[in-house]
Amino acid sequence: MPRPVPAATAALRVLRFLSGQPVPVPASRIADALDLPRSSAYHLLTAMAGEDFVVHYPDDRTWGMGIAAWEVGHGFASQEPLARLARIPLARLVDRLGQSAHLVVLHGADVLYVIEERAPGRPPLVTDVGVRLPAHLTASGRAILASLPAAQVTALFPGREAFTSRTGAGPQSPTELRRLLSATRQRGYATENGEVTEGFASIAAPIAAGTIHASVAVTWETREQIGDLVDAVRGTAAEITRRLRHGKPA
Repeated sequence: MPRPVPAATAALRVLRFLSGQPVPVPASRIADALDLPRSSAYHLLTAMAGEDFVVHYPDDRTWGMGIAAWEVGHGFASQEPLARLARIPLARLVDRLGQSAHLVVLHGADVLYVIEERAPGRPPLVTDVGVRLPAHLTASGRAILASLPAAQVTALFPGREAFTSRTGAGPQSPTELRRLLSATRQRGYATENGEVTEGFASIAAPIAAGTIHASVAVTWETREQIGDLVDAVRGTAAEITRRLRHGKPA
């Protein structure tokens, strides 16, 4: 039975869920994904529509993000707290390892690259700032997806049609993705080898700071002999998490 949650919490969860959907969705799907009673979900959506945070499409019987949500997101983007707080720890990571690193946020079923720190002498990567890549193929995305509720992952990847491939490798079904994410949770970090770009591998660790869905990753050429990067990547993710939670300098 769905458990009751405060209205404000439920409204924020609705906004977070809708922001990750490529198209407007029915109220029943919202209720199921967030474990809300359907009657409560309808009342909540109606109230949110009255404040322009969501919009109802009666012809399709679906709900999507409203203009007020866009205004809030625009204000967040203008401040860029995640990028501001993460840039120095990420630069230190690159200096320490001599490998390129980046920070991403979840954007629907993709990851969006927010910071890219290139190590001197390293080859160019596809992960420039502003680039989007399928979350299920990247170590960065897998680190984030492994930290999400199962219902949210299912909503993002409901069937085989939701899966794409760049190099012919990577999960191609919800079952394969669930197994991969289970292994990722057990390890505490995510990996990827040749699934984004042949000849390159990555490891990533999630940034666990409330509603922010982000991760830190390091990418290298697989032909290189490198040491253990896990502790350094996880340590950087933990440092950024502390900065986001407390706003204290590292």
